[in-house]
Amino acid sequence: MRKLSYVVGATIDGFIAAPDGGYEFFAPFVTEDYAPTLFSEYPETIATPGRAAVGIAEAPNKRFDTVLQGRGSYDVGLAVGLTSPYAHLRQIVFSRTLATSPDPAVEVTAEDPLTVVRRLKREDGLGIWLCGGADLAGQLLPEIDELVVKQYPVVAGSGIPLFRAGFEPRAFTLTDSRVFERGNVVLTYERTPASPSPNAPAAD
Repeated sequence: MRKLSYVVGATIDGFIAAPDGGYEFFAPFVTEDYAPTLFSEYPETIATPGRAAVGIAEAPNKRFDTVLQGRGSYDVGLAVGLTSPYAHLRQIVFSRTLATSPDPAVEVTAEDPLTVVRRLKREDGLGIWLCGGADLAGQLLPEIDELVVKQYPVVAGSGIPLFRAGFEPRAFTLTDSRVFERGNVVLTYERTPASPSPNAPAAD
C-alpha cells in the first residue's frame, strides 16, 4: 500500500509559515550542506521552476508521484502566476471554493480528503506527498504514515501551525535525525501503531 508522507519546513515553535502564508524567513538557513541533501533525497518536493533553477529539472521521482495541497498552499503559487507548481507530479488540490481548476494539470476536488487518500493508497505507484497546509494536514492526520519535519533554527512566535486539528494526541516514532551546518534539523517520524485498548477482549 502506498504511504502518505507530510514533508514540511517548520520553525522551532512549530509554524510552517508566517500569518500571511509567507515563508521567506526560512531562506537564510538553506545552507550549502543542507540544500543539496534536499535536492538529492527529496527532488519531488522542489517546485518545478526551482528544479530548473538548481539543475534538477530532469531528476526522476524517487519517493513520490502525487502531491496534495489545500487551497491556501496552492494559492501561494497561484498569486505569482504559477498554476502548476509541481508539474512533475500528479497534483490534487482540495477546495470547496475553487469552482474550476486554473490548469488542466491540476485536479481540484471538494471530496472528503480522507476518502481520497484512502483510495489513492490502494492504487499502484510511488508515495503520496502532503505539501500542506495546516487545515488539510489536520484533516489527514489519521492517514499520515510518515512525518518529515525540516526544522529551521528560528522561532516565529505566531503563524500557520503544522496542524490545525482538535486535541487528540497521536504517537509517532522518531526514525532518523540529521543536523546541518546552521542548525537545521531534519526529523523523520513514522506513525506508531495504535496500542490495543486495555479493555479490549483477548484474542482467541
